[in-house]
Amino acid sequence: MANENNKKEIKIELTPEVAAGHYSNLAVISHSAGEFYLDFIAVTPNAPQARVQSRIIMTPENMKNLLFAIRDNVQKYEKTFGEITQKHPVNNANGNDGGIPNPFMA
Repeated sequence: MANENNKKEIKIELTPEVAAGHYSNLAVISHSAGEFYLDFIAVTPNAPQARVQSRIIMTPENMKNLLFAIRDNVQKYEKTFGEITQKHPVNNANGNDGGIPNPFMA
């Protein structure tokens, strides 16, 4: 209980630029011994090239916390709105380290 009293509240600022967000329909995840890299990409049909919109770098511990948070949120989403069906199931052999598959490549 002593630890609970020592927890500090962190104020989080969300600037308008960050609040606008970035659309992503492709994610590439890679890692080194000490970090995970999450690259979020927007792929558009017939575009010759796609650009990384955002790169997030996390420690392995924080990545695992994110995994649990995503799993929990997907379960809550599906409980409310129904099961999410995958048109393009993830294939770890598709050359993108198990990221979200390109929605324009069937």
